[in-house]
Amino acid sequence: MLQMILWILLAAVIVFLAVILVRAAMFKPKPGPKPSGEQVTVDEEKTVQDMAEMIRCKTVSYNDESLIDKAEFKKFQELLPKIYPEIHSRLTRQFIGVNGMLYHWKGKEEGRPVVLMSHYDVVPVEESQWEKPAFAGIVEDGVLWGRGTLDTKGTLCGIMEAAEQLLKEGFVPEHDIYFAFSGQEEINGPSCPSIVDWFEQNGISPAMVVDEGGAVVENVFPGVSRECALIGIAEKGLTNIEFHAKSNGGHASMPPVHTIVGELAKAVTEVENHPFPRQLTKPVREMLDILGRHSGFLYRVIFANLWCFEGLFDKVCKKSGGELNAMMRTTCAMTKMEGGKAYNVIPPMASVGMNLRLIGRDTVESARDYLSRTIQNPDIEVRVVEGRNPSAESDTSCREWELLSQAVCDTWTEALVSPYLMMACSDSWHYCRITDRVYKFSAMKLSKEERGMIHGNNERVPVKTLAKTVEFYIRLMKRC
Repeated sequence: MLQMILWILLAAVIVFLAVILVRAAMFKPKPGPKPSGEQVTVDEEKTVQDMAEMIRCKTVSYNDESLIDKAEFKKFQELLPKIYPEIHSRLTRQFIGVNGMLYHWKGKEEGRPVVLMSHYDVVPVEESQWEKPAFAGIVEDGVLWGRGTLDTKGTLCGIMEAAEQLLKEGFVPEHDIYFAFSGQEEINGPSCPSIVDWFEQNGISPAMVVDEGGAVVENVFPGVSRECALIGIAEKGLTNIEFHAKSNGGHASMPPVHTIVGELAKAVTEVENHPFPRQLTKPVREMLDILGRHSGFLYRVIFANLWCFEGLFDKVCKKSGGELNAMMRTTCAMTKMEGGKAYNVIPPMASVGMNLRLIGRDTVESARDYLSRTIQNPDIEVRVVEGRNPSAESDTSCREWELLSQAVCDTWTEALVSPYLMMACSDSWHYCRITDRVYKFSAMKLSKEERGMIHGNNERVPVKTLAKTVEFYIRLMKRC
């Protein structure tokens, strides 16, 4: 009897292994967009000159409105008609909200309008940490330096250069195209919501919205050496939460067994030791399915059999941290601590602040509840400071996704096009209430070093990269 059981177990193992290996062997790349071979010419010199002028406008956003130089925003707004005369003679421009600009390019037919987004405000700089002035628009050795080159005046420039060139060539789009530019994205201001309100009030539901997000990158996916063009089809939510603890204070020479600082430290440790449970969302599932088919055989064994190895993959993600881990769960980063002002005084109040990026089914409320359950300390108040839930997930089985993918493929001919979950927050989140096709793609090929310059020191963009951005938008507009 025992022998028979062993034979049955062995047969089951063999069948299991056979299924795993066969599925991996059959996990081959799916047909995707192929480069059309269409040639596009870009006036590189004009593009760089115009971009440099944009950089010289110090459109810095601050949460403290008194610090904002409104004259610089006005300077930027007045610059655009000077460098893009065709656009401003043939398209309409209206100002919406605070520093919001909306251009309308009328197409041949009604319906299926496309919105191309960007923002022209930038984050502050610490000039002393820069190798070159942040707002001088210096071009040196084929590289344009300045705050906003990557985030996201480069995108705005790409859109406007493409439209200006196409207008000069007599091009008319098949459907309406809108350019929606916010001047408050970096502070989550009301410019973009006001523009979305305008669309809603006028009964306009965009067929597609394209904003910043993923990019063309290398060496970001296990086992894949090719370039990957990652297009965000959803973005994580965001919430800031604080732990608050109170005490009677007192002299530090006679402390209780556990001070409120110690209690908070224990709570932080509990949260870090008990990460949020994994969720395999649509953008990540589709990315694993597309890119996983181009990875090495060992990885294909995992990605072809996630029904079996999802837990193992999650353990790898948790151990590696960073972007891989952030794809799979709501993350919690401890970022602030406040307590006493003196070494010899037990503080009457202390707090810890944290930034959470919410995924999938998690909400601001459910995340707060999870933290409360995790720390199991009724003496610590878990307080939500602000937050917004994850965005809706956009469609990838529609005509618009195909048009966008083809424009990407024609511009970066070696890249694999894939959906992607955007970790950061963007203005395009607001458009999810009027369309289910919101795509997040920064039309640039960016190295790891260049991605690290976003919001950092020495932000800059190679001239050739900027020219590719223009090339992409020309191709995309021709398909709209």
